[in-house]
Amino acid sequence: MAINKNSTVYTFGFSIVMVIVVGTSLAYTSLSLKDRQDANAADKKMMNILSAIGVEANRENAGELFTDFVVERVSIDGSGQQVNATVEPVNSKDKQDPFSIEVMKDYRAQIKTAVKSADGDAAALQAILESSNLQFPLYRCSKDNQDLYVVPLVGSGLWGPIWGFVALEDDMTTIYGANFDHKTETPGLGAEIKEGFFTDKFRGKKLNTAGPLLFSVLKGGAPTNENSVDGITGGTITSKGVDEMINRTLAVYLRYFESQSQTRAQR
Repeated sequence: MAINKNSTVYTFGFSIVMVIVVGTSLAYTSLSLKDRQDANAADKKMMNILSAIGVEANRENAGELFTDFVVERVSIDGSGQQVNATVEPVNSKDKQDPFSIEVMKDYRAQIKTAVKSADGDAAALQAILESSNLQFPLYRCSKDNQDLYVVPLVGSGLWGPIWGFVALEDDMTTIYGANFDHKTETPGLGAEIKEGFFTDKFRGKKLNTAGPLLFSVLKGGAPTNENSVDGITGGTITSKGVDEMINRTLAVYLRYFESQSQTRAQR
C-alpha cells in the first residue's frame, strides 16, 4: 500500500519519529561529553583557587600545580565546625570530597533566599545558616613556607551572579590575594571587579574581627583603611555585592579560624 505523504497522519508520524531521533542524538551527545565538561569545570576551579594565591595555571597543568600547592581540603558547616578533611587526590565524583561542594548551586538554592529573609540582620542570617544542611569548602595551601587559606565566595551583582576566591595568610585575618568574576555585569563598570587594578587592592588588607563588619568595599572614591578597599566607580551595586558576599561568607569561616587559633595556642 502506497504511503500518502501528504496526509496529516504521515506528517504527525514523521514529526514524532524526527523528535525521537533528534532527542536521542542530543541526549547521547550530552552524556558522552559530560565527563569532559566535568573535567573542564574541575580544571577551571583549580585555576581560580591557585590564582588567589598568585599561582598562574592553565588547563594542562592545573591538576599538577593544584597537587603541589593545595595540601588539604576541608569542609565546614554553617556554625564553622569541621565536617570533613582530606589530603587525597581530588575525586570530583566523590560527594564527600570538599572539592565537590557546588557553592554556586548552594547559593542559588538556599543562601540567596536566606540573605533576603534575614534582610540585613547578621544574627538572623547566621541562625539560618547554622540550621541548614549546607557545607562550605576551604582549601589550605602551602606557598613560600607559609600556610594560606582559600575561601570561595558567591553573591549577587547588579545583573546576575558574582563569585570569587579570597586567600588569607597564616594569621587567618590578612588577605594574601583575591580574584573575582561575574556573568552579566556592565562592561566598564561592575564588570571591572575581575580586573587586576581592583583585586590588587585587597592584598595586605585585614579582616576586622572586632567590628560589626569584617571588611568593607566602599563607594568609589571614599577614603579607605586597612579593613576596606575603594569600590568600582560607577559600579556601586556590584561593589556592594562583593562587600556582602565577603562579609557573609567569611563570617562562617571566621568561627572555624577561631577554633583553629585556639588549638594552636594550646599546643
